[in-house]
Parts: sequence; structure tokens; C-alpha cells
Amino acid sequence: MNKKLAEAIAGVIPRKMARNRWRGILRFGPVKALKLMGRLRRERATPVRYYLAVCAMAKNEGPYFPEWIEWHRSMGVEKFYIYDNESDDDTREILAPYVESGLVEYNYWEGRRQQLPIYDDCIERHRMEARWIAVIDLDEFIVPVKDRTIPEFLKRFEGFPVVEINWLVYGSGGARTKEPGSVMERFRRHSVGGHRLNRHVKSIVDPRRVFTMIGSHEAARISGRSADSRLARDADQERFPRPRTTARRYPHQPLCG
Repeated sequence: MNKKLAEAIAGVIPRKMARNRWRGILRFGPVKALKLMGRLRRERATPVRYYLAVCAMAKNEGPYFPEWIEWHRSMGVEKFYIYDNESDDDTREILAPYVESGLVEYNYWEGRRQQLPIYDDCIERHRMEARWIAVIDLDEFIVPVKDRTIPEFLKRFEGFPVVEINWLVYGSGGARTKEPGSVMERFRRHSVGGHRLNRHVKSIVDPRRVFTMIGSHEAARISGRSADSRLARDADQERFPRPRTTARRYPHQPLCG
């Protein structure tokens, strides 16, 4: 179903959680949703290959891949599904060693405004392959607050279809031009935790329990409740334990020159 039509129909539902879920179901397609649920019942015993994978779309962000990949690999990510949206820099060459090693699956994807189609493709293609898929961007680094790795953090939330982690937005730190060093070395000052920008979340999804992404931040659940970094809740505001991790969001397309 067309996204705008799905938004209009779901807009009449009063509760946010229920409304968001139906936005995703309607965009995914009710008939397709029923077929998917039948398939998942039939294939529920299929073993996963990766406990944690990352899905990301990028355009002309080649120089930032090594740091971003190595950070998340050190935090327990086993597979990266990378969608190259018509880059004309050296993204493909930089990713080549990671592709050859099997760590990265590289997909070249054409077109404008392709974020949701890319997320649709990633989740559908890898539903049975990964236990969790984190849907993030190249300027976002997942940082566990109380755990050594992201999988260690996720083990406590295996009963949830989605774990939503809050942003922690970083600024330029006063830099006017690009300075030496990695992204995490150059940008050290962040907004206060309670800043309104940090209300945004990014999702780590169980691909067997979601239909697709609603946008770049939230997923349409097949069943169950979402856990977020304030508390886990369903449409009735039922409370559950608080996840403890953040998605550090650095200045998008860091200063150059």
C-alpha cells in the first residue's frame, strides 16, 4: 500500500503504539502480512547464522566505513548488510576486503528516496538469517552503557520484537574545518541526555517478529511489545525493565575542507 494512504488510514487510531503498528502493516500490505505470518510459523525452527547484524544505507561515505565497521565488530556485530545508494566515491573499493572476508554483504542500489525500500529488502532477505538486525546509519555508533558488548545487552531483551535505543547527539565541538583523527576522536562533546533531540530512537529488530520498518526509526511489530531506553511499553503503557545503551549520533557528513 502507498505510504501516504497507509498514514492517512492509520492516523485515525488514537493510541500511538497501535497506530504505528498499523502504519507498518498497511504499508507492508495485509495480504502479504498474512502470508508472512504463515511462512514464519512453518519455518520457525530454522536456525540463525548470526546473533547480531547491522543494516545500513550509505552514499559517498567510503572514508568512514573502516572506523564504523571496526567499532561495531568490536561490540559484537557479526554481519553487515550494506546498501550503496549510487555512491561515486571509493566506497566499493574500501569495502572490498570486508566483502571478501564475508563480514560485509554489499548491495548496489539505485534511485532516490530509497531508504524504506532498502530496509524492506534487508529485513525480508535476512529474516531467517539473523537473530537481531540493528538499523542504523554511518554517523551512528551503538555504545553499550553497562554491558561490554551489544549482544550481552540484547540477551536481556529476547522476549521483545524490537529494542529502541535513544540517540546521544554529538556536535562539532567548535571545529570549523576537518581535523586529523577518527570520528570518535574528533567529536567528543555531546548534548545533555535530556535534550529533545535525544528523544529520537533507532531500532534493533528481531526480523522474525516485525513486518518492516515504519521509517528510519521505528518498526512495525508482528506481535509483542517494544522496549525503549526509557522503559518498555505496549499500547496500555505497561512498564518493563529499562534498556541501557545509546546510539551516539555524530555530525552528519563530518566537516570537510
